[in-house]
Amino acid sequence: MGVAVAFTACQFLFVRPNLGLGWDEAVYVSQVGSHAPAAFFSAPRARGISYLVAPVAVLTSSTVALRCYLAVLSGAGLLGALWVWRRFQPTRRLALAGVLFAGLWITQFYGPQAMPNLWVALGALACAGFFLRVVTTARSSPQDRWALLGTALCLGAVVLLRPPDGFWLALPLVLAALLVREWRRPAVFAALAAGLVAGGAEWVVESFLRYGGVVARLHTSGLVEGGISWNLAFTDQLRALSGRTLCRPCDVPWTNKGESLWWFALPLLAAGGVAVARRARRLPAVLLPTLCGVSMAVPYLLLINYAAPRFLLPAYALLSLPVAECLWWLAAGAGRPRLRPVTTGLVTLVLMGHLVGQYVVLSHTVTRNAAAHDGYARVATGLHGLGVTPPCLVTGDNAIPIGYYAGCASAATAGNNANTTVRGITGTAARRPTAVLVPVGQRPPDYARGWTPHRLPGAQQLTAYTAYVAPLPPG
Repeated sequence: MGVAVAFTACQFLFVRPNLGLGWDEAVYVSQVGSHAPAAFFSAPRARGISYLVAPVAVLTSSTVALRCYLAVLSGAGLLGALWVWRRFQPTRRLALAGVLFAGLWITQFYGPQAMPNLWVALGALACAGFFLRVVTTARSSPQDRWALLGTALCLGAVVLLRPPDGFWLALPLVLAALLVREWRRPAVFAALAAGLVAGGAEWVVESFLRYGGVVARLHTSGLVEGGISWNLAFTDQLRALSGRTLCRPCDVPWTNKGESLWWFALPLLAAGGVAVARRARRLPAVLLPTLCGVSMAVPYLLLINYAAPRFLLPAYALLSLPVAECLWWLAAGAGRPRLRPVTTGLVTLVLMGHLVGQYVVLSHTVTRNAAAHDGYARVATGLHGLGVTPPCLVTGDNAIPIGYYAGCASAATAGNNANTTVRGITGTAARRPTAVLVPVGQRPPDYARGWTPHRLPGAQQLTAYTAYVAPLPPG
């Protein structure tokens, strides 16, 4: 409970409830909110996070209200996900695992954000715990039925949020149920199948209605992601740990080396935790989350050619359990009780230094993103001053977030978010205010060369724009 409360409190203190919405958030929130028309929903996305924010987004366009709602909900989610593991881990060790996961700058930064990755992480952690309860509980008991339901619901939630992550979570669970004879029960497979079907039904239906089928959607998703193929992204993820929310292409230098050392220690501590649990004859309670964590990291470390720290949040959540196991053993003297005062002090000191380093990265990340989001708001205000007010259309560079801030629809004729044609834009321009955002110094598209150019106010962390505004329609 204390860790969950502290997690929420840190979000209020350090991530700022008034932090504006980012690009992806604008897409997800616009699907259910009334502040702006729904932005283009590309093939790799799923609707789960839009459903999660709907209770607030349908009532108000206040970003502060949305941030507060998600901060409180994420704290409750962390508490619930760890609570599932109480049968297998002592409370203090679970609290340590919670500190390790919630103390990451990535976890705190995305706690109050309308992004799916943290919720996938919490759902995956709870799903693995429920699964372990199912296979270690007497059949047909009330506890068994509740654990089966929890397994299905949590897996379904993960699939609803990010279908590929749901597959990589289910894979080790299915293999474990096949390989361990005592776990090989029809009810276990039924719960996993029910979760996959329930969570993926909406995504499959939408695939046929909007993207030409499941195969076509997967193919389009792969193109948007830059191609799904063998690619070692370890160094990309390492560079992104300096506070970059997206590293694409990830050709930047590796900075903040000291704050990234934990990343090298993570696999060693996780392996150590598995070894400790094996000697203590508690192997399933540590090995299962380790396997699930490794599985969920595979696509983001081996199959894509760019990085975003949030992609590995599910792996970090699951690996926090074996890492806590190892750290607890080290703090207790590593099998030598006489060393306990020294080792406890050393582990505590290292952990405190790690948390301070994470706060430093978090502070810089929040400041940089706040400046970029404030830039969206300034550009939107500039468009309003030019008469581009709802109902309106914004296209060009950064059209999706700026259009959301302006309360306008957004459109693109090319790229990953292409959703219209030149004729569609010019036809809309004849009926409602329309603007094309072009970085200063670049030429506008051919159809907008006769439109009136206006230099918009510059903003930190954002390109300076010239807005080419179509002749305003009468009235």
